[in-house]
Amino acid sequence: MPEADSRHHDREMLEQLAALDANSPEREALRAALIERHLPLVHFLARKFMDRGEPLDDLVQVGTIGLIKSIDRFDPSMGFEFSTFATPTIVGEIKRHFRDKTWAIRIPRRLQELGVQVSKAREELTHALDRSPTPAEISKKLDIDVSEVIEAIEANSAYNTVSIDGGNAEDSPSLGDTLGAWDDALDNVEYRESLKPLIAAMDEREQTILLRRFFDNKSQSEIAAELGISQMHVSRILNKTLTQLREALSS
Repeated sequence: MPEADSRHHDREMLEQLAALDANSPEREALRAALIERHLPLVHFLARKFMDRGEPLDDLVQVGTIGLIKSIDRFDPSMGFEFSTFATPTIVGEIKRHFRDKTWAIRIPRRLQELGVQVSKAREELTHALDRSPTPAEISKKLDIDVSEVIEAIEANSAYNTVSIDGGNAEDSPSLGDTLGAWDDALDNVEYRESLKPLIAAMDEREQTILLRRFFDNKSQSEIAAELGISQMHVSRILNKTLTQLREALSS
């Protein structure tokens, strides 16, 4: 079946599923058919994690949980492709598997050492730029690939979980202030499309603060001055909206 026809058939099936009552006997059969149709996507994404020491069958099983969640949550009226919606949920389930089973127990020495370098570079760039550096800026400073920066940040998070508001000293930036901003060069369509409906559901002030902070690279103090509110208020709103986004993407 040509790709365009396959996508159209997927949408018809998903629209039919959404229209069925939760107790309809047709629902489980249609749901099972959708799972079967999209297992190749799960296999494709799972293979990207094969070099991390887990059997492919286990990764596929975990990824299938993400696929099922995506099928149950997908709203055809949002207007984007199902694979675009499902990919971050599937990948999120696989990454959670590694955090729970592997990274929380042992971190490769290479990543531990790289994590120290990335943290130091991020702190230096934050002071130099007076804002959070992007992963691309950190990679340029360290002369390493952006993917290595992201891997080190993820490993650091799994190795040592701390409060996003915590700082090393009274006058030092908090972890939330030193996190890299979203980088257009890194963002992929899957995550952008999944975030769109979540951001659209926020009120105008929450959207403004989120966009100013992570897309315009404004500091919390700059945003507070623009909106005429305190920096502490901006921080509370950011923490609340980021928590909502994380919970929505991982549910």
